[in-house]
Amino acid sequence: MQRDIQLKAPVELGFVPTHAKFVGALVPEADGRLPRNEQGELLVVAATREVLDRSRLSIPAVQIPVFPGTADGEWDMMISDLRGLGLVVHMVIMLGGVDPMDPADEDATVAQLLVPLSAAKKNGIRHVSATSVEQWMQQGASRKDGAQFDAAVEQLIKVHLRAYHEAGLEGSCVEAWHVEFLRPGEFQTFTDLGRLWVFIKEANARLGKNFFKCLVDAAHCGDSSLDIPANRALVAEIAAGGGLGIMHASAKTTRGCLSTDDGWVAALISAGAESGELRQVFVEMFHHEDPALEALRSLDPKHGVDTCDGRDYTQVVADGLAGVARMLNNFVSRGILPAA
Repeated sequence: MQRDIQLKAPVELGFVPTHAKFVGALVPEADGRLPRNEQGELLVVAATREVLDRSRLSIPAVQIPVFPGTADGEWDMMISDLRGLGLVVHMVIMLGGVDPMDPADEDATVAQLLVPLSAAKKNGIRHVSATSVEQWMQQGASRKDGAQFDAAVEQLIKVHLRAYHEAGLEGSCVEAWHVEFLRPGEFQTFTDLGRLWVFIKEANARLGKNFFKCLVDAAHCGDSSLDIPANRALVAEIAAGGGLGIMHASAKTTRGCLSTDDGWVAALISAGAESGELRQVFVEMFHHEDPALEALRSLDPKHGVDTCDGRDYTQVVADGLAGVARMLNNFVSRGILPAA
């Protein structure tokens, strides 16, 4: 593909290759090895390369979800192969079968976090992300409010500071830990940006520096109970408080083509740009038939809508990257962002 777009903004633009499916590309197989194609190449690396080949601009970064149960050396190989494509690699830590808010799960949660955090240090990863505030699609879970919410925040602070210290992150290559909330139904308690900020702000205060960041995903903001003005105000507040992290350009509900996001991506990324603290934007799309997301499609059938409009997912992601790059470039043209 001809590189006819040049990113003019001082923003690290990348993507999350979830369009390649969790099951079949990102989740390890029964033996702990990551899925490979017939040529022996890691499927997540192949899917990433295909997007790069079709992209209308040079893409500097990729953000890879990593799962428990992955065999030793698999992440090292994946990171090395992705860097061989000229990419800065970020890790997204996925937890399984533990509730970070439950004191009974504290040791198990910390143990799960330490493995990828150690891999991040070993491989010189500067930014890690995680949905490390709640268990995904937990059966029987209910929303915590009032004193229960306060207790949950305290437990999360305890878990994250334990992981920070036990993983030896102080003075390491890891510069920030970006935490993501999810939409109602996926999570029950940390389901909007305001609730996440309560935790992040206090965790940073206890640590004494702004190490933990709010990962602002436009899709989850759009599916939360807060409207666009409320989310934009929170982005401004969080940025002023040193807590604005990676932003995800992802369409609410469908999690497909950005043409289905009803304005959320532009509204929130512009708020980040206006704050002066926008540093990283990642395009993220899910495959509408991914077996791993069947529970989410049952929760909301609109999640399973095919938004490709005749394209394959590689092209949908490439188109999303081009559109976000144009948006960022026009922030520069309008004086909202400085030129790179």
